[in-house]
Amino acid sequence: MSRIRKLALPPLGLALAVIHLLPLYIAASVAFKRTTDLSSRWRLPDYVYLDHFKSALLESNLPRAFGNTLVLTVSTAVLLVVIGSVSAYPLARIHSRLNRLWMNVILGVMMVPTLSVIVPLYAVMRDFGAINANWGIVLVLTTYNLPLSIFLYANFIRTIPRELDEAAKVDGCGHFRLFYSIVLPQLKPVTAAVLILKGLKVWNDYEFPLYFLQKPHNQTVTLAISRFFSDTSSDFGSASAAAVMAVIPVTVAFLALQKYFISGLTDGAVK
Repeated sequence: MSRIRKLALPPLGLALAVIHLLPLYIAASVAFKRTTDLSSRWRLPDYVYLDHFKSALLESNLPRAFGNTLVLTVSTAVLLVVIGSVSAYPLARIHSRLNRLWMNVILGVMMVPTLSVIVPLYAVMRDFGAINANWGIVLVLTTYNLPLSIFLYANFIRTIPRELDEAAKVDGCGHFRLFYSIVLPQLKPVTAAVLILKGLKVWNDYEFPLYFLQKPHNQTVTLAISRFFSDTSSDFGSASAAAVMAVIPVTVAFLALQKYFISGLTDGAVK
C-alpha cells in the first residue's frame, strides 16, 4: 500500500499544481493579447501587449485599491498573530473542561458560513458607524479569521516542551515574560502558516468589502477587478491584467515564508 502511495503522490501533486496554475495561465494569456486577437486562450501570444495593464491601472484606480487592500491585510494579519497567539497560550497550557469547551466553540465557529452572518453584522456595523471605515472591516476580518488562528497556535504550542516553561519559572519569569521571551520566538513556523493562510484570504476577500466598503475610494483589489464586468459589457483583457498583478504580492509573500509554512501546518494542525 505504501508503494502504491509513493507512486501515486507525484502524479497527483502534479495534477493539483496544473489545476491551480491553469487559471493564472489563461489570465496571463488574455492579459497580454490585443482585444482584436481572437486566437485560443490556451496559446500565449508571440508579442507583448501592455495596454490592458495600463487600462487596469488607470481606469479602475488599481494603485489605490492595492494600497487599501495592503492596509487591510497587514492590519488584520498583525491582529491575528497577536490575539491568536496570546489567546492560544492558556488554552494549550491549562488543561481544564472550560478550555476544552472553548476549543469546541472555536471549532464550531469555524463552520459558520460567511453569508449567514452578513445581514445581522451589517446592522451592527451601521449602528456603530463602521460602514466604509477601515477600522470596522479590519475588526470584522479579524474576528471572522481568528478561530482558525487560535486553533493552529494552540495545537502548535502543545508541541513545545513544558520543561521550557518550568525552567523559565524557576528563573523568575512571570507568565507574560515567559510567553514573549520563551514561547513566542518558537512560533515562527505556525506564524508563517497563519500569515499565508489568513493573509491570502483577506487579500482575496470579496464578500465583506462588497458590503462594508461601498465608496469607490475605499475599494479593494477584488472590487476593482469586478468593475470591469457589467450587465452590458466585459473587459476581459483589463480584468485579467489586474488579476495577474494582484497575484504577484501574495506569491512573493509565499515564497518568502514557504520554508516555515509546511512545518507550521504539520506541527500545528496534525499533531
